[in-house]
Amino acid sequence: MARFWLLKCEPDVYSIGDLARDGRTGWDGVRNYQVRNFMRDDMKAGDLGIFYHSNAEPSGAAGVVRIERTGVPDLTQFDPKSDYHDPKSQREAPTWLMCEVSFVERFAHIVALETLRSDAALANLLILRRGNRLSITPLEKAEFVRIRALGEGGGGAGRAGAVQKGAVQKGKATKGTVQKGVGQKGAAAKTNSRGKGSIRATK
Repeated sequence: MARFWLLKCEPDVYSIGDLARDGRTGWDGVRNYQVRNFMRDDMKAGDLGIFYHSNAEPSGAAGVVRIERTGVPDLTQFDPKSDYHDPKSQREAPTWLMCEVSFVERFAHIVALETLRSDAALANLLILRRGNRLSITPLEKAEFVRIRALGEGGGGAGRAGAVQKGAVQKGKATKGTVQKGVGQKGAAAKTNSRGKGSIRATK
């Protein structure tokens, strides 16, 4: 059964606009064991996620992504020049993993954090809990549908199932065309030396 996720990234590192341009990217820079375990154990190809701009003005939900691959070694851990270099990690048994995501859609407008806070249907959203700094958190299907509807101006709640079945082709159209960096210099080459999974604020 498909699951749903919220993935945080600072837009000055990598934004929904960047993903719309690239089509597909690796979600690197995760250095939290719980988030790593989400990607390794629970996240599956075909899951859908909300791309959330953190530490921004405004912070909020910016679009939809599709999970393409999971459990992929994060090459930044082996790069001495990366902020996320981990000298203890071994290539034959990497400590840090990432997922790969593709672009599905960009919302008509950012669904601001305050909008999420004020919506009764999202009262249990994990990112709204005090002290939660996780860069990836699971969503209930109803939460995903509600955020997506807000991003589309109140409509589109019925489209979640269609995307899940592959009716939206934007992400698929560029599948496999952007991952050159993952096998060569690493996805971090386009993230201003900070990984997508790194967040500086709880917003």
